[in-house]
Amino acid sequence: MENFIIIAVLVLILGAALGYVIKAKKRGEKCIGCPHAKTCNSKNCGRD
Repeated sequence: MENFIIIAVLVLILGAALGYVIKAKKRGEKCIGCPHAKTCNSKNCGRD
């Protein structure tokens, strides 16, 4: 039973992270997590 709860929590966390990435890509963000994600035109996302 404990293993099931741990696996369920991990699946929820991974699902939430995947959902965040998918939504960010649909909004047009190139570098997810970058403060300039929508306006950054660099391939390296501001890391010159």
